[in-house]
Amino acid sequence: MPVPPPPRAALAPLPTPRHLFIEFARMGLSGFGGVLPFVRRAVVERNRWLDDREFVELLSMGQVLPGPNVINVALMMGLRFAGLRGALAAFAGLVMVPMVVVLSAMLLYEHYRDVAAVQRMLAGMTAVSAGLMLSTGFRLAQSQSPTVRGLLVGVAAFAAIGLLRWPLVPVMAVLVPLGLLLEWRAEGQALRLAAEAAAPQDPPAPAQPPGTDGAAGEPRA
Repeated sequence: MPVPPPPRAALAPLPTPRHLFIEFARMGLSGFGGVLPFVRRAVVERNRWLDDREFVELLSMGQVLPGPNVINVALMMGLRFAGLRGALAAFAGLVMVPMVVVLSAMLLYEHYRDVAAVQRMLAGMTAVSAGLMLSTGFRLAQSQSPTVRGLLVGVAAFAAIGLLRWPLVPVMAVLVPLGLLLEWRAEGQALRLAAEAAAPQDPPAPAQPPGTDGAAGEPRA
């Protein structure tokens, strides 16, 4: 059965738009090779705005919606915590502040991209990025209830996109409805079993003494 999320008291108070701007700017500036691991660490571990289950739910929505998943998560998180101002603050912190650094870095890269030392540095950053993404995926998987259906859908997604290199949109168009259908059926079955377990059982019929008629309870002739 699905595990209920922890109470709001177990999490930190909701952030203000200013706090969202500062934290997402910090995530964007520190997210070398990918921002997602830093977003999860900041949101779940450092600030405790969400637990792993809520973060995975937002990330899942961000994955299936158009646009970069991290920006979708920032917009949804800011809107959830502080309304429209929070969404704009999270977006500006995540995108606008690192944009200045990226443009400056691109100017330097265009000038020094043929240097062997720069190429070795970029190769090392690629390996670090892959390790961070794998670590984040492993932690997010740990936050979910281990089920056979979830494992099958996850393996199918990895095989289709990571190994077979099928297009992302058709794969998600098939696996997302399939995953929703499997979870809906499993939840309905769990509710039926719980209802059957809670239903009162009929008491057993009293045993008839020997030598009596079971239908009328009278002595036999």
